[in-house]
Amino acid sequence: LSTGLGVVFLDVSVSETKGPGKLLLENCLDTLYSVPDCQCAGTLPLCVLYEHPFDIDDEAHVNDQQIGYAWEDYKRSWDELQEDADGSLKSIVEKQINRGKRKRHLRDTSTIQRGILRHMFLVIDLSEVMLEKDLRPSRLELTLSYAEQFIQEYFDQNPISQLGIIVTKDGIAQKLTELSGNPMDHIRALETKKNTETEGEPSLQNALDLARSTLIYVPAHGSREILVIFGSLTTCDPDNIYNTIDQLVKDSIRVSVVGLAAEVQICKYICKKTKGTYGVVLNEVHFKDLLFEIIPPPPVTSAQYKSELIMMGFPTHVTQKTPTQCMCHGKSTLGGYLCPRCQSTICELPSECDLCGLTLVSSPHLARSYHHLFPVGNFVEVPWSSASSTECFSCLLPFLSIPPTRSNQQLPELSSGRYKCPECNNHFCIDCDVFIHDVLHNCPGCLSKSESLKDKLVLSSESSSIQQQPNGDSSHNSKGKNAIKNKNES
Repeated sequence: LSTGLGVVFLDVSVSETKGPGKLLLENCLDTLYSVPDCQCAGTLPLCVLYEHPFDIDDEAHVNDQQIGYAWEDYKRSWDELQEDADGSLKSIVEKQINRGKRKRHLRDTSTIQRGILRHMFLVIDLSEVMLEKDLRPSRLELTLSYAEQFIQEYFDQNPISQLGIIVTKDGIAQKLTELSGNPMDHIRALETKKNTETEGEPSLQNALDLARSTLIYVPAHGSREILVIFGSLTTCDPDNIYNTIDQLVKDSIRVSVVGLAAEVQICKYICKKTKGTYGVVLNEVHFKDLLFEIIPPPPVTSAQYKSELIMMGFPTHVTQKTPTQCMCHGKSTLGGYLCPRCQSTICELPSECDLCGLTLVSSPHLARSYHHLFPVGNFVEVPWSSASSTECFSCLLPFLSIPPTRSNQQLPELSSGRYKCPECNNHFCIDCDVFIHDVLHNCPGCLSKSESLKDKLVLSSESSSIQQQPNGDSSHNSKGKNAIKNKNES
């Protein structure tokens, strides 16, 4: 102040009486005039620095300031850690791991109508932004790796469905593979380096139009789907993309998008209009979870799809001495599957006969597709108070023993490692729980219960038929008793 250069007042306070961020100029000027060395204080330059907006009447700004930014918030995650009786964190860590394993198959298991004949195009963004390394090792390499796993799992869970691949880069869209039921054709196309070179900007509209041009000709009894892996925040389109969206809705084509960068409004709008799903990845594990959520068939409504009878053929595999030409690839082969209608040779199943158009499948393919209609119910975690079993019903792995408790203490609220089937009430370990829901799709306890009931019905019918025989026919009666005895022993 003695130099006479000026006075700076910095407002960092919030006044409850005169609004947030308002400078009390009266107090500042009183302080300035009270300085004895400043004879002409009224003419000194005054600099006022505001921390808050000057428009104190704007309630939106006030609410934003009260909420704060996302990076200013924090969570006391260390409070969630709880030690067990021995002072160890091992049980807490195991509980978190088991929760992550069961998160994937904990979904709606109600019996609803689903389309098991699916026709899907996988659209992959190959723009320059896919070279970013925010997802290790890079967006492109991780996407190609997960795409191969998705294709294998897709055909494993939907064996009578078809899939095709489309890539978009430099403002255009290119079809790598046509709709087919052979997963190796799609994987080989992704492994070709020339097909996965990045360039320019993606074109979402061109990719959707290219997929739609094929999906509109598939049968109406099958679902039409498009899955887009989109890494860019922009799209370079030649026309109004909203016209394409209207056509997708009209043709009953469902579009789902997995974003790698951030939420894009046009992607969210497309998924909302076409009844698809939209998600933005958080990390590598979340990326895979979002992809694998598309594998189960989506539910359909009775108004959208009508029930129709579909003619299918079950070909037999034969080995021929002389080479013949297969109808699917045009190559010479010494064996294959013979179409029951036209007797043409097909290399692999499931497929569609190129000569007569008959859908060719095998009985295991239908069985694997059938489990989506009647899924296994979610297992319930068993608390320590009900942990009566000592080993897993499926793999016979011994469970953790019930920890000793004192009279004035309750059992610890930690996972017992037991999961109960709601139908048969048998207890399973976490690994068997995941295996049953993801691979087997049948509960061993329920199957064994039904088999034992079937045996009881067979035995009761045999015993009743034996009792109806005449008393004099002792030889036939003894044979029946021996049959029952052998049945019980088996």
